[in-house]
Amino acid sequence: MAKFKAAVVQASSGPDTAATIDKAVGLIAECGARGARVAVFPEAFVGGYPKGASFDIAIGVRTPEGRDEFREYYDRSINVPGPETERLGLATRKAGLFAAIGVIERAGGTLYCTIVFLGPDGQYLGKHRKLMPTAAERLCWGFGDGSTLSTVPTPWGRLGAVICWENYMPLLRTAMYGQDISIYCAPTADDRDSWASTMQHVALEGRCFVLSACQYMLRSEFQANTHNRITDDPDAVLMRGGSMIIDPLGRIVAGPDFSGETILVAELDTDDRTRGKFDFDVVGHYARADIFRLAVEDRPMAAVAAVDGTRGALGDVGVSVPAPRPAHAGPADHRQE
Repeated sequence: MAKFKAAVVQASSGPDTAATIDKAVGLIAECGARGARVAVFPEAFVGGYPKGASFDIAIGVRTPEGRDEFREYYDRSINVPGPETERLGLATRKAGLFAAIGVIERAGGTLYCTIVFLGPDGQYLGKHRKLMPTAAERLCWGFGDGSTLSTVPTPWGRLGAVICWENYMPLLRTAMYGQDISIYCAPTADDRDSWASTMQHVALEGRCFVLSACQYMLRSEFQANTHNRITDDPDAVLMRGGSMIIDPLGRIVAGPDFSGETILVAELDTDDRTRGKFDFDVVGHYARADIFRLAVEDRPMAAVAAVDGTRGALGDVGVSVPAPRPAHAGPADHRQE
């Protein structure tokens, strides 16, 4: 048996990136002071979730105003890893906790909705890029690939992240269950009542702890110079939270909270995973590998790759064409089953 405290942070981005990093550092310290050893922040916390933005796009039309709105949004993004993740790492080291933090990552001219993993020693542990930006998110975010479908070890099992509506992708969830994920982080921008049932389903399906964090955001905290198609009332609530923590039997142990900015903390018992898997293990005794099998392509999909397999000039900027597979590699070399 191993018990630990986990926290989900329900808060909004600051007016600019520097202010948001300052805010995140303070929130990480507060999580640590409350005894949390794992903290999960919302989707796009650093850089901002542009809810209500259209960047003035219509089919076949882009405008100078929309391009400048995107330029402002791009300026709020960060490099991963970079100075901002280093500062956040210093905060996790002081607090002695693992953190999964939503950021807007820049790579070349493309932005990605990314979750950054940081350790209690302050080290950058990796990232997950959102595979499928949802609906109009594709106006401003690129597509991730299977190389960031990763988990990181903790004393309480493996920790990973699935972002917002990625949680409606059954094969992606299965890829995470196949890594024996224990702490399933679900940063989101979905503040609907129905989100709770989705998170309960994931917890029951994966027999894992689910930590879902959503922003509580007012219109006044939206990008100052970007048109918002929802409202211009500075006191209007654009995102109302709904963060929660769920155990491996689908029981909600904290939240959902719609009251405002808050930190939810719950003590979790790793033995609950074993108790849950007694009658259901989705990639174990309840699987039928003789009928269903999942292959996961986990190589970076770079748009430019040298024919000898070395990194192309653009590194991991692109996402369309994989490096050539070595002649000796069989189809199972990069398969997760």
